[in-house]
Amino acid sequence: MTPEELEAARDRLVPDVVAGGLRVLFCGINPGLMSAATGHHFARPGNRFWPVLHASGFTPRRLLPAEERELLDHGLGITNVVARASARADEISDAEFREGGRILTRKVELLRPRWLAVVGVTAYRVAFGDRHAKIGPQERTIGTTRIWALPNPSGLNAHWPLPKMAEEFARLRAAADGTG
Repeated sequence: MTPEELEAARDRLVPDVVAGGLRVLFCGINPGLMSAATGHHFARPGNRFWPVLHASGFTPRRLLPAEERELLDHGLGITNVVARASARADEISDAEFREGGRILTRKVELLRPRWLAVVGVTAYRVAFGDRHAKIGPQERTIGTTRIWALPNPSGLNAHWPLPKMAEEFARLRAAADGTG
C-alpha cells in the first residue's frame, strides 16, 4: 500500500466481529492504518495477535486477519476501545479512550461475553479510569462479564516476547474454559 492509501484509511471503520454470549471478546486499542485499509483487525504483518492467539490455544491454527470471522466458531470476537484509526495508539486522546470505554461498556452489556479481554493495559487504565490496573484479571466487571487486561501484541511492545505473551493469553483461555 502506498503512504497515500494508508493515510486515506484513517476515516474507515473496521467492523466488529461479535455475537451474543461469546467466551471472550477481545478488544484492541484502536485500528491501525493497515487494519483500516484492509477492513480487518490486527492486519499489520508485524502485529503478533494472530500468532499469539494460536500459540495460546484459542485457535487450532494461525488465522489470517481476513479469516477473522472464523473466531465466532470458537466463541471469540473482536472490537476496539476507539473506532478511529491511527498510525500509533499515542495519537488517541484520553477523552477518546474514556468515551470508547463508555461505548465498550454498553456493547458488553448488550453482548454479555463471559470475558472482555482488553489488549493493551494502558488503554484499559484510561478507558476505565483504573490507573493501577496490571496485566491479568481485573476486579471490575461489567454485569456478569469479567475483564482481563492483556499485553499489547504490537511488534513495538518489546517487553513482551511472543512466548511470554502466549502464556498470558493461555491463562485467560484457561479461565474462560473454566480450567484455570
